[in-house]
Amino acid sequence: MSDNRSHIEEKYQWDLTSIFPNDQTWEKEEKSLAKDLGIAVKRAGHLLDSSQSLLEITELYLALSRRLEKLYIYASMKNDQDTTVSYYQELQAKATALIAKFNQTFAFYEPEFMLLSTEKYQDFLADCPDLLPYQHFFEKLFKQKKHVLSQKEEALLAEASEIFGAAGETFEILDNADIIFPWVKDETGEEVELSHGNFISLMESKNRKVRQEAYKAMYSIYEQYQHTYAKTLQTNVKVNNFQAKIRNYKSAREAALTANFIPETVYDTLVEAVHNHLPLLQRYVKLRQNVLGLDDLRMYDIYVPLSEMDMTFTYEAALDKAEEVLAIFGRDYAERVHRAFRERWIDVRVNKGKRSGAYSGGSYDTNAFILLNWQDTLDNLFTLVHETGHSLHSTFTRENQPYVYGDYSIFLAEIASTTNENILTETLLKEATDEKQRFAILNHYLDGFKGTVFRQTQFAEFEDLIYKADQAGDVLTSDYLNNLYADLNEKYYGLSKENNPEIQYEWARIPHFYYNFYVYQYATGFAAASFLAHKIVHGNQEDKDKYLNYLKAGNSDYPLNVIAKAGLDMTESTYIDQAFKVFEERLIELEELVEKGID
Repeated sequence: MSDNRSHIEEKYQWDLTSIFPNDQTWEKEEKSLAKDLGIAVKRAGHLLDSSQSLLEITELYLALSRRLEKLYIYASMKNDQDTTVSYYQELQAKATALIAKFNQTFAFYEPEFMLLSTEKYQDFLADCPDLLPYQHFFEKLFKQKKHVLSQKEEALLAEASEIFGAAGETFEILDNADIIFPWVKDETGEEVELSHGNFISLMESKNRKVRQEAYKAMYSIYEQYQHTYAKTLQTNVKVNNFQAKIRNYKSAREAALTANFIPETVYDTLVEAVHNHLPLLQRYVKLRQNVLGLDDLRMYDIYVPLSEMDMTFTYEAALDKAEEVLAIFGRDYAERVHRAFRERWIDVRVNKGKRSGAYSGGSYDTNAFILLNWQDTLDNLFTLVHETGHSLHSTFTRENQPYVYGDYSIFLAEIASTTNENILTETLLKEATDEKQRFAILNHYLDGFKGTVFRQTQFAEFEDLIYKADQAGDVLTSDYLNNLYADLNEKYYGLSKENNPEIQYEWARIPHFYYNFYVYQYATGFAAASFLAHKIVHGNQEDKDKYLNYLKAGNSDYPLNVIAKAGLDMTESTYIDQAFKVFEERLIELEELVEKGID
């Protein structure tokens, strides 16, 4: 075993013994679950034998799924804390294999269920009242009826899932393992090997030469391999378009959004609203040019912070500030935040081999754990508050819903986390003691908005266009993708593609294009969060109660109905327009501070 974590104090490590007391217990459960799946396969062909059979097999399906999630979470988190340990790599591989076995075992469930007539279904409910709690679960299945294939076809598709996912896996291997990036000079003049991990920090350098060199070096690699990346992305698009077609969807976008019961109008409303407010982005870009004192702003100048002030927070100070800020939701929320912070839900420190970034994870029967790679920065305080939002959403859901509804739609996931961020922004602005602090906080907010609402919508628009192009018979060559992306980037930022030739290759390094219409949800989530945070900070107790009801709802209703419980209609553009109103107000304030010579 690795000793990469031996130097870290226990209080800074998450306590995974609360899931399984030791690895041996996990291995025992893995063998037991594999055996039970082998038995469960015999239930195929019997789902509709009687109302009791439907109940028993449904409960078996959910019970095994519940055990599988717990098994996977332990293995994946053990691996994430130190990816150099081959034993935990093996455990995660075993858990992944069990997921495939589970999917094959229950490949019969949906096709058999779809043979159930409405009349027979009502008879079953009347005959077996224990089925009544599963009505919403069944209703969602009925809504997918025309998209579910025969048992044989579903089994074949389940077996081919590894092949269908090959393009995404190829991208990951190529992008994370095979590509060798050049060496560049950092701010100190020291030669460092460029990587995904240090690219953003180099883009944030105050030294323009450092930014330019790192930027050109990064995109020279994507230019070199543009044809391979294009073929990989084209394959992924074709796979999703193919699967949508055989499942009787008119498009891959419809298939992806329907899986979350989201109407496509939500997607189109977002893109249209962002288009209407692109002058605000370009105004912020112009302000950035003025603050940096540049005659000609380039894309490698987009990420450098404008503030000269570095706001720092130790981890302990960040915990205290987060608890103070999140107390606005009331005692129930505050108590759970305190538990998360003091009962070792969080893996805090950086160590060799640890997965980068941050996330909230767990399953129905575990704590809602958080992985961090803590640095004493303002950004990391926001990350802590963000991930706590996810974890509290999970905690409230699991406490208030049975397992069948004990999760929530991905569509709603970013709202809870980003609402917390927006409340933190409001608090910090309120508490700011001088104009330099306000400048730093406003800059952080505007950059976050730029990177989430504008940038992720740009990605979403690009993703939509390439899928439509493939459907229309266009070939997604590197030239096609380069030209499309360059035009979009110019449209959003107002910076000419001729002066920024490298940006045409940016599509090649974006992993979200392999997530099948996932990325738009970052933008809708941020806009919704901005709307809700304003209601919570400036509204009344009823607004807070409605918000908590949304956190508790889980999957007990359709996503748009769940968020409506918080007082938000996401089929209209009102929430997006309000988010832009906040953005403009804070942009005006930053412009005024710049006029005063504050930075």
